[in-house]
Amino acid sequence: MAVRVVDLFSGCGGMSVGFEEAVRREGCSLEIPLAVDVDKDALEVYETNLPASTAESVDIATLFDGLVGEKLTKVEKRLKERIGLVDVLIGGPPCQGHSDLNNHTRRADPKNDLYLLMARAAEVFAPKVVVIENVAQVTLDEAGVVEKTEVALLFAGYDVDGRVVDLRRVGVPQRRRRYLLLASKLVELDPASTLERIAKGMPEHPDRSVRWAIEDLVDTKSSDPRDVASRTSEDNAKRIDYLFEQKLFDLPNEERPECHRDREHTYVSMYGRLKWDEPAQTITTGFGSMGQGRYVHPSRRRTITPHEAARLQTFPDWFDFGDQPARGLLAKMIGNAVPPLLMATLGIEIVRALRKETATRKSA
Repeated sequence: MAVRVVDLFSGCGGMSVGFEEAVRREGCSLEIPLAVDVDKDALEVYETNLPASTAESVDIATLFDGLVGEKLTKVEKRLKERIGLVDVLIGGPPCQGHSDLNNHTRRADPKNDLYLLMARAAEVFAPKVVVIENVAQVTLDEAGVVEKTEVALLFAGYDVDGRVVDLRRVGVPQRRRRYLLLASKLVELDPASTLERIAKGMPEHPDRSVRWAIEDLVDTKSSDPRDVASRTSEDNAKRIDYLFEQKLFDLPNEERPECHRDREHTYVSMYGRLKWDEPAQTITTGFGSMGQGRYVHPSRRRTITPHEAARLQTFPDWFDFGDQPARGLLAKMIGNAVPPLLMATLGIEIVRALRKETATRKSA
């Protein structure tokens, strides 16, 4: 059985690679008639790792130019005809506007409206299943994009549920909480119970740790940008030395830059060192700087490398980030990606439900 997937806001392909693994485990094949992202560099990496896909670097708003709940426009009708049958629609709209780390436009970023485009895409393609991934804080958006999206999907005939999921429960070695919205037209896929199973997964299994993810890379010697840590400033090098010499994992206030010495600050992990036997903090695009979070290596006086960050994001080692990619591009692709293991786990539930529906239809 072939499963046809459209991936919007695809980035370098974290969700699609995870879904591809789910399809493989279930003995099916994957077809991606459309993957879209405005970032041409990320999309080039996407095509490298998913060569059978059709990828387009365009502004998604130009593909879906109609209003939610209204009749399809000429542009949307042509797109629907060109793409054909879609089983699953997946997407991770830009989340920076919702993040607690964004102190400038938090909750009111115009980009937050891109979330609602997922509902319009569902109206255009009429997939059997829709999956939208975002930061946990997306539900606090001032314009109520999550609620609007859920209502639109309900009117389009979907059963809908959404909840915050701690990705440690699906085996991701990070403290990473994400809001998953699942919409389904399949009798065999109930969004509420499916997300509950995902959220409570592996109850007896200990959290996967930094050691589990990257210990074997500790002494890697390579000139490949993926295996080289970012250069550290003289001041930060002294801070890293202090952590190791004092056998600390949190940098005391008096050792921080003045702007980070506020006694009331909540960003305790900033300038911190990772612990081998605990999960990492959320991997972001700033993993190469100790001032962006707890990104100092547990046993080496440096920040983590892009390769180590990709491992913590659960990208497989065979994933190709390109030939000698720029460090900034690597950080952006890895930090913005949805951990593939999330969609590998959820994807299995979706594929099994699709197979059951197909079998029922054939036997009818």
